Amino acid sequence: MNKKTSVLTLIFCIFFAAIPLFAQNSNNISFVESLQNKLESGDINGAISLYDSIPQNLANDLDLKMLKASLLISAGRYNEASDVTQELAQHPDTQKDALELDAQIATATKNSQKLKTVINQLLALDPYNPTANNILGDQQALRKKYKLAANYYRKALAGDSQNMDSLFGFGLMTYYLGDLKTSRTQFETLLKLDPYNASAWAYMGKLAADEENFLQATQYIQKAIELESDNYEFYIDLGQYNRSRGKFSDAEKAWTKAIELNPKYFLPYTYRAGLYDEQNRLQEALNDYLKVVETNPKYYFAYEEIGILHFHLENWAEARKFFLKANSVSKQTSYQLMILATYLKEKNLFEAKNFAQTCMKTLDRASIDYLMIRLYHDQGPFNAENAIIKKLDSETDKNKKGKMTYYLALYYELKGSDRVAREYYSQVTKMQTPMFFEYRLAEWGLLK
Repeated sequence: MNKKTSVLTLIFCIFFAAIPLFAQNSNNISFVESLQNKLESGDINGAISLYDSIPQNLANDLDLKMLKASLLISAGRYNEASDVTQELAQHPDTQKDALELDAQIATATKNSQKLKTVINQLLALDPYNPTANNILGDQQALRKKYKLAANYYRKALAGDSQNMDSLFGFGLMTYYLGDLKTSRTQFETLLKLDPYNASAWAYMGKLAADEENFLQATQYIQKAIELESDNYEFYIDLGQYNRSRGKFSDAEKAWTKAIELNPKYFLPYTYRAGLYDEQNRLQEALNDYLKVVETNPKYYFAYEEIGILHFHLENWAEARKFFLKANSVSKQTSYQLMILATYLKEKNLFEAKNFAQTCMKTLDRASIDYLMIRLYHDQGPFNAENAIIKKLDSETDKNKKGKMTYYLALYYELKGSDRVAREYYSQVTKMQTPMFFEYRLAEWGLLK
């Protein structure tokens, strides 16, 4: 969960609220001014060092000690900060604030046992304590227990209806749970309190996009980008919204910017590759798909796309290499048949038979998958495909029927029966349900 309130912001709030009290004694003015100057310049360690010469009458001031603990946390000096918070936790006036700082220390140092203890102490003081409930919400969100997380954020909001971390967390969880109305309310409330919250603007964009209001979604995400121009995720969203509006050039630019910001993340390559693919910019699409599998080797859909493009370009060995990779990640009859086809395109019947025999061992002999692979293996005899045609006539699954009709057409093409192949390719394209990659190959088959 991205926190919206930094420790440094808390430090300024504590310090500037307490300045009038510190400055009542003229002897304290020099110390206060020096501390203020260090804070305003962002010199955290310099501000901490001033405590070595703190005036005697301020040495035991609880607000200044709280400020020191906050500064030490901001500087990453957690052991020293813990020494201060332990002392502050003994005073009723600062106990709750000290425990909340302890929670930050435990989180930063990944001390789960200490964090659990501190949370229990905070909840004992107040069951609706925002800090404790936000931490519990964050923990459940990381486990993808969105309903449980939402309940904790809701309790935090009962303790402080304007807590920005709670508003963001509750808005995010209700978004994940599909309660878009509640989610929008949380982000709108948050933006009234903090109009510079880039992530909240980004989620307003997602909410608008869910309602297919892509113009408004674009406006929201552009606002987020104005506030946080180096967030690559925002450009991914911008690309999606522009693409949905038919602004393909703008979509390409957005995804290209996302890639520039984070060249190791696979998703913008995926989106841009799909755009290039649709525009028949096949080499550019191929290059991006190769970046997808470089950055995310488990994303087998990219192996599939690379295999398809190489097959279309008649690069049989390359097509086979990537269909083999796809099949190793997600074993599918479609991939196996494409592998067989590449061998047969190369007139390598020996390897085709060996591979087909391996595939058939795991298949139900009565299935159309088995019969199709057996057909590619046997390469006949005459009318051997009749059993497959009979099964296709009775097949009710449109995707299955479309896929296997394609492989029957491809079989005829491999056998040199181009007229029959075109008839079956045409049957596939007339289905007008391109939910399987073979549909596209059938379209290309008709262009030969």
